[in-house]
Parts: sequence; structure tokens; C-alpha cells
Amino acid sequence: MSDPTSADSLDEPRPGFLARLGAAASKPQLWIALVSVVGVLSTAVVDMGKTSPGPLAAPHGRIDALNARAGCADCHGGVFQSMTAACLDCHEPIAEHMESGRGLHGALEQEFVGRCATCHSDHHGGRFQLVNAASFTKAGIPERGAFQHDFVGFEMAGKHLELECAECHTNADIEILPEGEQRFLGLAQDCASCHEDVHEGQLASLSCTACHTQTDFEAVHSAGHEDILPLIGGHSDVSCRECHAEGDAHSLEQVTHPRRVSEARNCTTCHDSPHAPVYVEGVARLVHQLDAAACVECHEPEHLSFREDGLSISPELHAPSGFRLELPHAEQTCAECHDPALETFEQRYPGRLANDCAACHEDPHGGQFQRGPNPSACIDCHSGHEFEPHVFDEAAHARTSFALADSHLAAECSVCHERESETAPRGFRDTPSDCDACHADAHESFFVPFVAGRPSIEHGECARCHDATRFEHVPEERFDHHDWTAFPLDGSHLASDCEACHVPTPEPDALGRRFGRVAQCFGPMQPGGESCAVCHEDPHAGGFETADLPVTFEDRNGCQRCHEPVSFRALPHGFDHGLWTHFALDGAHESLSCSSCHARLRRPDEQGRTWAPARGSACADCHDDPHQRQFERKGVTDCMRCHGSTVDFRFLSFEHNWDSRFPLKDKHTELECSACHLPERAGEAEFTRYRPLGTDCIDCHGIQEGALGRDGPSQR
Repeated sequence: MSDPTSADSLDEPRPGFLARLGAAASKPQLWIALVSVVGVLSTAVVDMGKTSPGPLAAPHGRIDALNARAGCADCHGGVFQSMTAACLDCHEPIAEHMESGRGLHGALEQEFVGRCATCHSDHHGGRFQLVNAASFTKAGIPERGAFQHDFVGFEMAGKHLELECAECHTNADIEILPEGEQRFLGLAQDCASCHEDVHEGQLASLSCTACHTQTDFEAVHSAGHEDILPLIGGHSDVSCRECHAEGDAHSLEQVTHPRRVSEARNCTTCHDSPHAPVYVEGVARLVHQLDAAACVECHEPEHLSFREDGLSISPELHAPSGFRLELPHAEQTCAECHDPALETFEQRYPGRLANDCAACHEDPHGGQFQRGPNPSACIDCHSGHEFEPHVFDEAAHARTSFALADSHLAAECSVCHERESETAPRGFRDTPSDCDACHADAHESFFVPFVAGRPSIEHGECARCHDATRFEHVPEERFDHHDWTAFPLDGSHLASDCEACHVPTPEPDALGRRFGRVAQCFGPMQPGGESCAVCHEDPHAGGFETADLPVTFEDRNGCQRCHEPVSFRALPHGFDHGLWTHFALDGAHESLSCSSCHARLRRPDEQGRTWAPARGSACADCHDDPHQRQFERKGVTDCMRCHGSTVDFRFLSFEHNWDSRFPLKDKHTELECSACHLPERAGEAEFTRYRPLGTDCIDCHGIQEGALGRDGPSQR
């Protein structure tokens, strides 16, 4: 609290009371006042025997001299002394304050100078307080509790502002001030006058305010300490003794000794450095500092700890660690690489090589590229700046077991390197290089039987015929049609395009194939496997595939029993008409040309035939029936019953006695056929009647007139 007697803690002194009083004596108003005083004194002398205006306040009332008849002059002054001078004769500290311009009385405005009674009236009784609320109000202090101690040279703050006046000025609220006591004066501004000196005088060369504030003794500060080390951040709540322990070369006693200059300290004097020496040395060289002084380049005094969240490090300062903060690490926060949740420095900063990607990044390849105990060499395939796109180019792929060429160069990696599941890594190592590992068999296993027993080749069986250009491209020298299909391309087949048998489809199938399969175009294979009917429609409509005909003829089957691949018209093995049609070409038929029965067509029919089928195997199919259907049975006329010879229709094999209902006997055997079988006409046609004829006599001879008379029968 304020000590009005402590000159080194007061405001600048104002002009002394006597000087101010001398200045006032030169004014006319003073002489008027003196005359008034003389008048008052004269009146007082006259009224010496009269009663006092009231009892004195207790501090004055207990002084016997003041209670005597002549005691008034002691306070009110005599002929040659003013009342103010009388007050100051007793209250010497106040006189000294006013003279030196210190304290509250030394800071009063001119209008209050020499007018003590204005603020401190008396004769109001023993319980009256000479220093009261009115006293403060008239002095320009509306409320005692709001008194600014700056008036007395004590800048009160912190905890002091929470105190009541009586906690420091013990007599502040006492109604009757004890004799010899003072109400507000008498306190010193030295902290030790109120607070115990825990340093026991060892820091006597320093004032308490050099380290402590009025807010809290624990919250210390050190004036001028910022020139050595600012007590902020992590150092703000460190006790002095933690750094300046007793008995240490840097103890408080040593560093505060006026003739002691302590040795300078740096961070590593108090703190162990977790950094590798090579890193510290690198930073020191970069900032042109000693190794021990390089800490502050990253750890600023404002930081609360070495793990300060706001700790930042420039790419230049990070470089000495051996890991330059270049793309893609240039924009990462420290916490993204150095997890602050980890406990130890070694865990947070394990030390990593710039190319050791797996130290921070999860291996998306599931260890496929792990090289024994060594980490994966990510930069063999990826740029050091970004994972995508990769830099595994054609030349790099050529160093694997499968060099990329032709169509494979345009394929996305994911086409060949797939995932077994959504969460599984994409497969790269041990990816099979055989074609069928990536490509479905567009031939639907057709060539499997033909591969059996052949030596294996690189990249699988597909490579026997195909290259990597495109599936449609099959070099001629790679594919022997007979070797791989058991169907030789000879004759007309050799001159045909592949598309003639393998007709392209309008749209690719599920395997991307447009090259038509024979079965898709012409139907399934027939017995024998290489039947012509697979590709060629049977112009004979199955006529030669009946059960009564041989399936194999002279080790040939199918169409090859008669035809060869050169031309359907060529019959190199001949044609046994009787065997294959059950109609032997003998007699007159033997000399006939094929076109006699198989008419030539002006244009090929739907099956490509240029000869029409024969009209049938019955005589009536080719020959007109001269008998006008007389011998037809159930719609069929069997000419061979009578005309057994194919040489000439006139050679009959008809036996009248056996083949008719009328055996020839007697006279009938001598008759010509025309005797009984007479010509007839049916429209335009003329024919001989053979059937039906009666077998009774009257059917031919009729009934004669008078056959039963005496003249006898008539002759026909």
C-alpha cells in the first residue's frame, strides 16, 4: 500500500506550501483575509468567556491543552498565525507532504491550499470522524473505495484492487482513532512491509516488483529478462528456482549479484535434444549459427512446449533431415506425417528416407514388390511427385516376363491386372502371361484335342496361331487348316475365302468374336465330322442318307462317297445308279444321257442344282400311259408287270393265263390280241381297251337271233 514517506515511490514533487503561501501574500485578497482574521480575533477576545461552538472530536478532545480556555488558539491560530499554520504545527507529516508535493495533500488543487477546515471540520462531538466521506468528496474523490492510489505514488493493481481499505489501513473504519495512531498515513510501499520475504533477504539487491506482479506471487516475471530469454510460452509458468536453483552457477543469488555476470546458456543447457546431430549441424550451417543456438529456428519462445501445435518448419529447415519437402509432400501438415497422438519423439519422428514410401503409405500392392527385408521400391514404378499416373512404361514392362507389343500397348493395366475382390490388392506379381489367362477361349475349346501331345510354347497355345496385333489377324504360315481341324483345304475349298464358311456375324458375341463358326452358319456337324452337309445344303434333300443306303462306301462317307472337293459335278468315283437310287440303268435306259431324265435348269435352284430331279422311278413318271390308267391299282400303275424288258415296250412279259382272269384256250389261243382288245377314243386320245372286259362269251359274242329256232344261230 501507499507509503507517503517513501520518496522513491511518489509522484514528482509539487511547489512547497511556504512558497505557495508567499505567492498568495502578494495578493490583495490576503490582506482582506488578515483584516478579517484580526476582526475575528478581536471578537474572540471579547467573547473569551463565552462557550465553545461544540465539543471537539475525540482525537482533539483528549488533548488537555486544547480543552483549556486558551486552547482555541492552538488550532485556530493567534494574532500572527493562521489556522492552517496551526494545523500543520501538529500534523507535521501533512506539512511535509504539502511542502514536497507528495501524497494526497501535496496533490490538492490551489483552492484547497491552506483551508484544512474545508475538509476536516470539528466541534461536532467526540464520535465525529475528522476524515469522512465529505472529506474525500471535497478533495475530488467521490467515493473512498474508488480512491486512486496513483495520488500517493502507488500504482495499485491486481489482487490489491480486491482488498477493502481496512485490510491495509487497519484504522480506516475505526470510529474513534486511538491516540498516536494514524488512519491512512504511516504505510510503506515496500512489499516486505506487508508480505513475508520468502527469500530471507538473499535477493535484497532486487525489488519484489522485479520478479512479481500484484496479480499473483506465483506468476513471476523478470524485468529485463527478455533481453536474455523472454519468459513467455513454455517458460511463462516455470518457477525461478527451476532454472536458478540454489547452489547452481546460475542460481538467483548468483545472477542477481550486482558484480556477478553469469555464463550465457542455450537451449541444450537445460533441455536434451532428441534430434540427430547431423540434423542439428545441418540447421546450424543453414542459419549460420552455432549448433546449440539453432533450436530457436523452429522452437519459438512463444511456444508452450516442444510439441506446440503451431510449430511449423520451413522446407529449407526440413531438408537437413534428409527428407526434402518437395511435391507431393510440399503441402502436408506436420501432423499428417508425424502423428501427435504418439507418445515419444522416436515414435513421432522415426526418421524416414525420402524414397521409403512404405514407411508412411499403406502398400496397395499387398507386399507383392517387397524385396526380402527391404521396403518396396515404389519409385521404380511411380514418380517421386505423385503415385498416379505411374511411370512404369513399355521399356520397364519389357524387363518383366511379358513385353508389351501391338494391341497390348493400348490396354489399360487393370485389364490384365485385376482384383480378386473389391478389397484385395490388384495383382501384379505372378500374373500369368498366357493368352487364356486374360482372354476367354473364343473357340470354345475346339482346339483342345488338337493341342494334346504338342510341346508347349511361350504365352500359351493361342500364340501358335495369333499374334498381339489383333485376334482377326492369323498369319497364313501359322495355321494349317487340316492340321488343326482335320479338314484339308483342297479343291474348291482352297480358293474360297475364310468368310465363305465362317460367315461374320453383324455384331460381336460376348467374347468379341465376329468370325462365324461353321456350326452357327450351317448347323451342327454330321456323323463323320467333316460332312459336306455342315456347310453345303444337301441338294438331294437327304435322298442318299436313308437307312437302306450304305453310310460308308469304299472308305468314303458322306458326300465324298460320290463327290470330291473340286466340283460337285465331278463324280471321280463314278455313280452306281442302281445302288444309290434303286433304279438300275439297263436296257434302253443305259444309253440315255442324264438329262433325258434330269432336265437341265436354266438357272440353279435354291440348292444350287442345275439338273432337275427325275420325275420318279415309275414308268408312268417318264412315259405316257397309253392304256389310259386301265392298269392302275390304288393310284399306281405298275408297267413292269407286263413290260418286263427295259429294252423295248413291245417285249411283253404278260401271261394271259396267269396275269388275267381269262385263260386262253382252244380257238382263243389263235386269236390276235386286237381280236378281243379293240381301239377306243377318249376325247382326243385313242387307246386299246384291255380293262375292264367281261369274261363271259356273250360279253364278246353277244346273243344271236334265232339261236334257239329251227333255222339255227346266225353267224357274226
